[in-house]
Amino acid sequence: MRLSWNEIRTRAAGFAREWADAAYEKGETQSFYNEFFDIFGVRRRTVARYEEHVQRLDNTSGFIDLFWPGVLLVEQKSAGRDLTAARGQAGTYFDALPERDRPRFQLLCDFQTFELLDRDEREETRFALADLPRHVEKFGFIIGVQRRTFRDQDPVNIEASELMARLHDALKASGYDGDDLERFLVRTVFCLFADDTGIFEPRGIFLQFVEERTTADGADLGPWMARLFQVLNTPPSRRSRALDEDLARFPHVNGDLFAEPLRIPDFDAPMRQALLDAGQFDWTAISPAIFGALFQSVMEPADRRAQGAHYTTEKNILKVIEPLFLDDLRGEFRRLQARRDGRAGADLRKFRDKLGTLRLFDPACGCGNFLIIAYRELRTLEIDVLREIASRATATQLALAVQSVVEVDQFYGIEIGEFPARIAATALWMMDHIMNNRLSLEFGRTYARIPIEKSPHIRNADALEIDWADVLPPDECSFVFGNPPFGGAKQQSPVQRAQVRRVAALGGGGGTLDYVAAWFIRAGDYVRSTPPACGARPRIGFVATNSITQGEQVAQLWPLLLDHRRLEIAFAHRTLRGVRTLAGRRTSTWSSSGWTRPTAPRPTGDCSPTRTSMASRSKPATP
Repeated sequence: MRLSWNEIRTRAAGFAREWADAAYEKGETQSFYNEFFDIFGVRRRTVARYEEHVQRLDNTSGFIDLFWPGVLLVEQKSAGRDLTAARGQAGTYFDALPERDRPRFQLLCDFQTFELLDRDEREETRFALADLPRHVEKFGFIIGVQRRTFRDQDPVNIEASELMARLHDALKASGYDGDDLERFLVRTVFCLFADDTGIFEPRGIFLQFVEERTTADGADLGPWMARLFQVLNTPPSRRSRALDEDLARFPHVNGDLFAEPLRIPDFDAPMRQALLDAGQFDWTAISPAIFGALFQSVMEPADRRAQGAHYTTEKNILKVIEPLFLDDLRGEFRRLQARRDGRAGADLRKFRDKLGTLRLFDPACGCGNFLIIAYRELRTLEIDVLREIASRATATQLALAVQSVVEVDQFYGIEIGEFPARIAATALWMMDHIMNNRLSLEFGRTYARIPIEKSPHIRNADALEIDWADVLPPDECSFVFGNPPFGGAKQQSPVQRAQVRRVAALGGGGGTLDYVAAWFIRAGDYVRSTPPACGARPRIGFVATNSITQGEQVAQLWPLLLDHRRLEIAFAHRTLRGVRTLAGRRTSTWSSSGWTRPTAPRPTGDCSPTRTSMASRSKPATP
């Protein structure tokens, strides 16, 4: 079991006392770091090695004092030595390492002083050994807990998707295909992520299991994986008393991810190596939002292009969800934060609880990138709120004050493809774990949601053929948003064209609406189908093509939204650069002129019209 942060800090204090007089590099380094890793309940030899030989770029050679590939490089000196030289030495080693082995973290140490560099975050922390307990969270990466800033188009996401593509292609070529292949790969991705981020403990047990328990020819890998999936779906209380010792170390995951039995794939040596290569990759750097879309694209890119699928960069997702709801929530929090009256603490807790009541719905969710980013941002806001609540709480109130209430089951989606629907749910669980790690770092306590008790609600269906209220009743919904498939009138399939005509009630002929227009119309019907209390109707925010605001589409679409469904525009963006097809190609950009909204009659009655919004995207290149 993972140690709590309180236990880790206590161990760090003991370590600092024990090594207060350490001074000699050659004689004490290995004992020093064996005991340092033990602070976190990790056996050093399972993750890092001493005296790693490196051939420098100038053809000289040297030895890294302690090396954890892809994670940590340590240069150790005797007490009192100048660490400037150690910094230069570490830099030459870093430059000489293969790209995949270059570590994110660098530690310079002379036993009494620590200098820790996080290369990704460009953050350097320097402190004395005696202060280790106050800074020990900086070493959370040892147990898979670390901060990560995800960036659009990060090459690591592409590299990870290519590794999975190799495994996918090898399995498919062997005759293992269809739903079983898709589910097997989604489960494998979760295991790889769990192995590096602390869901599996100790870290690295999945890779170790594959390396040590399966034969080099891969003949027994399929049965071992099937057995592992079964164990991950079984609570400890129901596991066999004679269960293999290595399998027994894995936790109960639950969440239906491993529930259904699959056909057992047959592996060979190259296929086994493809899995090992994926396991040796550092999955802590993966963005669940972007990786899911890339993962899907390497699976069936031609099919996805035919369906008009595309994904939106994180920057552009924020352009939709910030004005749709995040800006208002952040503003409300800032007003509460500024208060110093006696009710402020109680109102902050009410606001925290309010975040847990929101219901967010993407009726064209694909691999879930809109939902994932929205979930991350709500959890980030919640952490800010919890920090403020904790700052006003007494010591006895603190444990109760720091309670997270935002859960993945507040998120709903519809996706026509079974595989991306599974990716969406799995990626939300991955983001949940990342945010739990951030919460742990923030408050020095361990927050984990394994086994999974709550799941996102992702319906595998055609959003234009089902009643959205069956997924989430409109009076329970807070916000509807996403990036629906585009598809100009000439690029639509006969089925899609018929769907648009039916949804828009255009009759059997005529109509030049883009496919995305059907989502605006269905969303308008959805928010008004069961009128909730005044002021509580969901708000809508979609990414759409510029063409729905130009030419003959204006006369067809906007009266349906503004007049018939009494929607009004709350905000809009002009062309979003960087909206991409799943094949990774930038869509062609057409310049767009301004347009004037048709005048809509002011509504009558007590309730104001539902507010909608849109972010325009450039018209796609013809597939």
